[in-house]
Amino acid sequence: MLLGLAVLTAGAEILVRSASALALAVRISPLVIGLTVVAYGTSTPELVVSVQSSLLGQPDIALGNVVGSNIFNILFILGVSALIIPLRVSQQLIRFDVPLMISLSILTAVLAIDGRIGRLDGVLLFVGLVAYTIWAVVKSRNETAKIKGEYAAEYSARKSVLAGRTVLNIVFVVVGLVLLVMGSHWFTDSAISIARQLGFSELVIGLTIVAAGTSLPEVATSVIAAFRGQRDIAVGNVVGSNIFNIMGVLGLSSIVSGEGVAVSETALYLDIPVMIAVAFACMPIFFTQNIIARWEGGLFFLYFLAYTGYLIAASTSPAVTRTLAIVMLVFVIPLTVVTLAVGVIRAFRSPRKAGEQASS
Repeated sequence: MLLGLAVLTAGAEILVRSASALALAVRISPLVIGLTVVAYGTSTPELVVSVQSSLLGQPDIALGNVVGSNIFNILFILGVSALIIPLRVSQQLIRFDVPLMISLSILTAVLAIDGRIGRLDGVLLFVGLVAYTIWAVVKSRNETAKIKGEYAAEYSARKSVLAGRTVLNIVFVVVGLVLLVMGSHWFTDSAISIARQLGFSELVIGLTIVAAGTSLPEVATSVIAAFRGQRDIAVGNVVGSNIFNIMGVLGLSSIVSGEGVAVSETALYLDIPVMIAVAFACMPIFFTQNIIARWEGGLFFLYFLAYTGYLIAASTSPAVTRTLAIVMLVFVIPLTVVTLAVGVIRAFRSPRKAGEQASS
């Protein structure tokens, strides 16, 4: 499984770099590359693993990978990135992407309410991805010079690696895809084998090991961007990947499967609602002075640990599961609601106080 994960990650990196170089060669702006080629490229492990699992008749792995990756991306990646450096989100596009991410999470629950995300649902999601990509390309032309410069500093550097070598770039794209398929095959088969030997369900292994493993490219991109102070990239990569996971990964997985992707009761009543709640948790954070503070990043990271612990406990000890559920209901959730509400109130009061001081 570790070998498959290493090959999977290497394939994603080669694919993203070579695709970025090709895009720059045909004069696609670095901003568009960051929002589409890189955000989608870092999600190719999720795409390959979920599609393959769907073809092999393992819908819990396919669905668990998408739901688990979206939860992991926000709670772990944004949490760790904000702990490194508070993330000031100045990119106006986030004001559209975050509500879209929340809407898509809710749509997933609506489509899954009958116990299956069928082919027609998959087509609807994939068409939405095409429309979103076109919109992102058009919208990128109106971004500020600061945001364009930030993306240019990150992605134009990749042009020098393989500049002017179109044929070689195409070869590397193919190599990256081959490594992705090979690595995902080893990784998925090994993960399923481990899950069965340890007594875990395929849904749990998809929500944890597979989701975390296939999200490694997003981890590397966002964490490195946070260290470099490129905060729009750190956040945009996560949000863009989550949108792609639902419309692209889940959409294609539903299309290629003969009967669509089956949704278990556990996923419908626990994991998908958690994904929706996590997406909603971003709303006040992104709109309170556009800052993800360190304490908010720490809160996200603690939630990731709590959720992962809950999943493991659910597979081993029903008594512990009930205790954790009570703790989450009577302590963690109310505390979070109060904390975020206070943050929103402070955000609204700060501009008012500043205006009063200026007038006086």
